Parts: sequence; C-alpha cells; structure tokens
Amino acid sequence: MKKDFLRPTALQSGDLVRLVSPASFPSQSHIDDYINTLESWGLRCDTGKHALNELGYMAGADADRLEDLNEAFRDPQVRAVITTTGGAGAYRIANRIDFDAVRADPKPLVGFSDITSLHLSLLKHCNLGGIHGCLVGHKAQASVKQLLLSTDPITLERETGAVSAEIEFPGHAQGVLIGGNLQMLATSVGAWMPSMHGAILFLEYHRAKLGTIDRYLTQLMHSGALDGIVGVALGSFECCRHFTDRGWGIADVLNDHFRRLNIPVLGGLYAGHNLTDNDGNHDQSAIPLGTSASLDVSAGTLTIESLMR
Repeated sequence: MKKDFLRPTALQSGDLVRLVSPASFPSQSHIDDYINTLESWGLRCDTGKHALNELGYMAGADADRLEDLNEAFRDPQVRAVITTTGGAGAYRIANRIDFDAVRADPKPLVGFSDITSLHLSLLKHCNLGGIHGCLVGHKAQASVKQLLLSTDPITLERETGAVSAEIEFPGHAQGVLIGGNLQMLATSVGAWMPSMHGAILFLEYHRAKLGTIDRYLTQLMHSGALDGIVGVALGSFECCRHFTDRGWGIADVLNDHFRRLNIPVLGGLYAGHNLTDNDGNHDQSAIPLGTSASLDVSAGTLTIESLMR
C-alpha cells in the first residue's frame, strides 16, 4: 500500500464548506439543518446549484451531480465537501471526478452509505481519504466537527450490546483504515477499488438479507480484493438484529467468512446505518478513512489518526 496519502488542512473558523448531492436528493429542511449546524461551528456554508434536483431516485442527471462535486473540488475557497445524503447514484460518477483538481488542492469529503464509492475512488486515484459519517445526531455532529477542525485522533470502543460485537478474533493490527458500506465495496471490485494490501478493512451494512451479505463477502474475498488486509473493524449490522434465515443469523455469516482470514477482527463499533442514541434518535460516530489506524481486540478499541494536517 502506498504511504504518500494526501492530507487536507484542518478547517478554521470562517472557512467555507459546500453541500453537494452526488447521490440521492435531500429535503430543503435537511439542508437547512446542515447549514445551521456548520454555521454554529463558525464555518461558512453554501450549496451546489443542483443539490435539490430530482431525477428518479437521484439528485438530477449524472452530469449535474458531477458538476456540483467537481466545482466544489475546484473552488479554492471551499475547504471541505459535505454530501447531503447517500441513497443511490454516486457510483455512476465515481470514476469521473476531476482527480487533477483533487490532487492540486486536497479537501475532505464527508458522507457514507452510497458515498463509499466516492471515498474508494478518491483513494484509488488520488490517495485521498475522507470522512465516513453525516451530520444527523449529536455524536455524529461532534465527531465530524472534531475530524474537520482538529488533528486529534479518534477512538471508537466496542459496544457490547451491538449485533456485530459477537464477532471477535483476537489480536492487534495497524494499517490504513479503508472501507465503508459493504454493498458499495463489493460492487466497486473491478471499477474503483483501491489496493487493500496492509489495510484494516471497515465494514457496515443496512439491509437484513443474509444471503445478500454472504454474496457480497464472497465476491470481495474470491475476487482478491481483500488480499493483504491485516485486520477487520465491523460497524453497524443492526439491520439484522432480529433476522434469521433457516437457523443462521448475521453472526453466523460473518464468523463463517472472517474465521478463514486468520487476522484480528473487532466488532461492535458505533459507526454506520441504523444506529440510535439513548433517546432513539438516529446517530453514529464519524470515522476518518485513508489514514493510519490501530485495532486492539482485547481492549475493544479502534484508534484512528486524523485525516487532517
């Protein structure tokens, strides 16, 4: 794995961030909430001109969504790019990003779910990591703020009650954290999957279909995409909490695959879909991708260095 990863500069008060919709479309109230949150941090915020467009399940035509994304990367005033939502469609433009502009002026991209395809493509073509997360929830907002405005590392601890906490293979691993949504990773094979050699793989998922999860993991492993990974960090698989299929649950599927790798695996991390706070509101922790991480299964921790400099 290449070590010359690009490092964006940590944001400061007064810096401009741009909201874009490279996948599905948000509501105006959703954008308003994001703007209020970002301005409360002392940042300035504007919005891509196509962010509220609608075309089927996407925020307008591919060319329009791509234009907003590339304009954000090209604009020297913009210091971070924040996606309004996931959904569907980012994969259609993942290989058409203006990679020259990204290399010339690296800035962090914030998003998760379908946005995983963009994170992977930016890693493959530019060695630029991103931030897996959103601005919905108190912990989500606090962690994104820390990851954008500071150079402090972030540590996630295993949540013992989480569905994926049942998966544990002992050991300690150090490597660059790469990953995101399982579906997006599996469908990136042969298209925009970066090298995973020496990486810690992060996975989370959002639909309760064990056979589909099994197929995605099989695709990743048999394709060679996971060759050389040194550890696995599992976020939310809460979609499968009460789901079984002919006697198997999600722990059976994940254990059956990961036991073959003979590497440390830590589950139960508070990142990804379907997570809530103590009051039942949507929440999660944001995590940086494309930067050094340390996984300690016995301690139940994943510590990740800042993406920023």
